[in-house]
Amino acid sequence: MRKIIHLDADCFFAAIEMRDDPSLVKLPIAVGGRSESRGVISTCNYVARRYGVRSAMPTSHAKRLCPDLLVLPHRMDSYREASMQMRSIFYEYTELIEPLSLDEAFLDVSDSEFHHGSATLIAQEIRARIQKEIGITVSAGIAPNKFLAKIASDWNKPNGQFVITPAKVPEFVAQLPVNKIYGVGKAMAAKLAESSIFTCSDLHKFSVFELTQRYGQMGTRLYHLSRGIDNRPVTVDRRRKSLSVENTFANDLSGLPQCLNEIPSLSQQLAIRLRRVDDDYKVVKLYVKIKFSDFSITTIERSASAVSLSELQSLCAEAYNRKNMPVRLLGVGVRFIDLREDNNFLQLELFSNQSSIQYAEAN
Repeated sequence: MRKIIHLDADCFFAAIEMRDDPSLVKLPIAVGGRSESRGVISTCNYVARRYGVRSAMPTSHAKRLCPDLLVLPHRMDSYREASMQMRSIFYEYTELIEPLSLDEAFLDVSDSEFHHGSATLIAQEIRARIQKEIGITVSAGIAPNKFLAKIASDWNKPNGQFVITPAKVPEFVAQLPVNKIYGVGKAMAAKLAESSIFTCSDLHKFSVFELTQRYGQMGTRLYHLSRGIDNRPVTVDRRRKSLSVENTFANDLSGLPQCLNEIPSLSQQLAIRLRRVDDDYKVVKLYVKIKFSDFSITTIERSASAVSLSELQSLCAEAYNRKNMPVRLLGVGVRFIDLREDNNFLQLELFSNQSSIQYAEAN
């Protein structure tokens, strides 16, 4: 039985904007393109949603619904940075992570030893850390599979979580509207309605054969998901390239001595996390990241094969001297070479060379 967590940041782009400019918190804001250039809303905060503003809505329409809507341009570098910070936290609990976008991911914590294997407590801790360390909120869904976990993460938004235990699956899915099944859009829902199918329990009246005859491959999906059956594994589609530990301070560090005093603790945390990393990774660089009180960021790195406190302190001093102002966030990390990927490349290169030789000999 799998333990799957789906984590989804609440109004992600807008949340980053409000974090970086607290004066926006009580205003209706959105991130997207300008109305005069046929722009579209990427996301909006919950104040704007009260007016009916939604993502993927034309900005011009959103402005008609909410004349006071403040539409901000995208700051993708800031969103990517927050996304990578979240990803770094995820990796502390499991290597089985399937990112869906910058702001959401599936985590398989079936074999996690944290909190004695409690997915509920793991999700709570991850959410609390993201709020403290990154300054935004995320919602979580916990369930035996990906389909249900994703539905559950939307159940108590914003800043909440919902658990579907294996015992509760039949009762939970029975009352779900069919449009909660991924792949069921407006057209498909209308087609199902013609057969008086509105909820998952309505689908239970039909065999898999009948549903497949009526709706093709989609019929098989309807049959299984309406019963809460989803055997898809969490797909890890890429290996990590780095590992880091960061701390956002409640009060800015006023100078370099205060920053240097924080490095030993961060270095120790990094070393502990490195012990849980596969032997397929080889450390090739150390780096230090600083976010100053004006939210500007600087990162400096140096070739290395292991975590070294003296090297990290040296990098910290060099990075701090670039701006010499109070520090909001301090991070240390390593960059890897993935030996497994290198081996795959070498095998492919060898195979390609052998093929070329064979081709030349044959001709």
